[in-house]
Amino acid sequence: MPNKLELADDDGCFVCGKSNPIGLKLEFDREGDEYVTYFTPGKEYQGYTGITHGGIVSTILDEVMARYAYVLGHNVVTGEMTVRLKRPARIGHKLRFAGRIDSENSRLMECSATATDEDGALIAQATGKLVKVR
Repeated sequence: MPNKLELADDDGCFVCGKSNPIGLKLEFDREGDEYVTYFTPGKEYQGYTGITHGGIVSTILDEVMARYAYVLGHNVVTGEMTVRLKRPARIGHKLRFAGRIDSENSRLMECSATATDEDGALIAQATGKLVKVR
């Protein structure tokens, strides 16, 4: 029998936690059937000169999917995630991240997310399988 996993929130999440001194402290809102946040990366999130590190983009894509499930009342953890980085995310340029719930069964939620720039160009897209924790 698997152990029960306690999912506690102490406001220290790297992406959304307001108590994390080095966190992103992003805020999220529902827009139709999407869960959305905006992020303007500074130089401290750079990979190559002038380009946001792909790990930061991937982290926010993960958060926008998992957090949406959480606010809908599901305790989930990311079991699998695929990210496709399509274009460079430029430092200093505002990005929009949007997550969606695509399907759900008793054990999993399948989600997707996108990151777009200020002109609406696709920067990155992700799919994820979130495992429900009981």
